[in-house]
Amino acid sequence: MDEDAPPVELAQFMGTGRRFTTTRKVRFGDTDPRSRLRLDALARLVQDAGDDDLADAGLDPLSPWVVRRTSVWAPRGWPRLGERLEVSTFCSGLGSRWGERRTSVRSPSAVVEVAAVWIFLDQRGRPTPLAEPFLTVFTPSAGGRRTSTRLNHPGPPADADARRWPLRASDLDIYDHVNNSVVWMAVEDELARHGLVPRLADVEYHAPVDAGEEVELRSRLDGTTLRLWITSADRVRASALIGAVRPANG
Repeated sequence: MDEDAPPVELAQFMGTGRRFTTTRKVRFGDTDPRSRLRLDALARLVQDAGDDDLADAGLDPLSPWVVRRTSVWAPRGWPRLGERLEVSTFCSGLGSRWGERRTSVRSPSAVVEVAAVWIFLDQRGRPTPLAEPFLTVFTPSAGGRRTSTRLNHPGPPADADARRWPLRASDLDIYDHVNNSVVWMAVEDELARHGLVPRLADVEYHAPVDAGEEVELRSRLDGTTLRLWITSADRVRASALIGAVRPANG
């Protein structure tokens, strides 16, 4: 796996339409033992920036969305504990019921690029056409670019490593499902087991994990390429493909 190339096409802001910029700081609760910004903390940070963008645009930040796919690329390392972050985000593509959000997270020492596809839901939790107020605000920056919700990861091989992944009450969101950032916690846990640092990562969300379900992590490590599947009742609920490196000092 080529860690020097992003896992997906990363659309660039073309100077037309809305782009929202905010700032954050890497805190103690955001980092691993080496002071690196963790993937789960990045996922929360990016989602918060998107919510703030909606609110700043006069739209409802609590409107129901569910993430379908998130891709991360850190070509120059990771933000570190205490660093101030500049977070810029814009709508980079649209479908009939979904949109892609591109986010750049910059610190004095690193830049992380994120692309995430989010599906718009109605009050019953079903995909529904994008609302006109949303399209009015975010269509210009998309520039006519269309995006897809298609999933590409293969299923786990029969001989993949497997272990239980107990759920906690704090893993659940307002829909009583496992929050998307918890999937990134599982990725971080598996990376730590192998002493790896991510350079790129691609997570696909197949189906929700509900409260009380028994969850199993299945994984396969090939060199420094890690594949991970979160399964329950023999169904893949989320999958991840991670290109990693070993730390220079071990």
